[in-house]
Amino acid sequence: MDPVTIALALASQFAPSIIKYFTNSDTAVAVAGQVIDIAKTVTGKGEPEEAAAALREDPALAFQFKTALMANETELEKLHFADRKDARARDVAYIQAGKRNVRADVMVLLDVVGLIACLLVLCFFHDSIPGEAIGLISTIAATFGLCLRDAHQFEFGSSRSSQTKDATISNLSK
Repeated sequence: MDPVTIALALASQFAPSIIKYFTNSDTAVAVAGQVIDIAKTVTGKGEPEEAAAALREDPALAFQFKTALMANETELEKLHFADRKDARARDVAYIQAGKRNVRADVMVLLDVVGLIACLLVLCFFHDSIPGEAIGLISTIAATFGLCLRDAHQFEFGSSRSSQTKDATISNLSK
């Protein structure tokens, strides 16, 4: 069995809160490797399958595994957010070079146009289109709204706690 599958099985069974770290395909293998290494260290087993079996059989080992994952969460956070940090650094480099990130500007513009188009259709044609289409268009509008929210969070941070998190990640990576 491949490491990502084993690590996902371990995470879903013993520490569901860390599943979010597997969502970035670029870092999923690194995160899986860390999870498996922690499982092997806690159980003393050499193979991931053996470690998983030992964790399923012994609740005390499972508790130690969860505790070790929580202690290692800083490393997992750094891997999880590495892609976002690089994207922001790229934007800073564009600005310092006197250039604009045209791709990002076009994406945000298209999100706005798409959201407005969906809202106009819902406002002016809601009586003449079936309910299923209204539901679908509403879902599409919500997706465009979420894209705009994500763009704002990328540019400005999602909240004060997000800014604190970004500063913490930056300090930890130094």
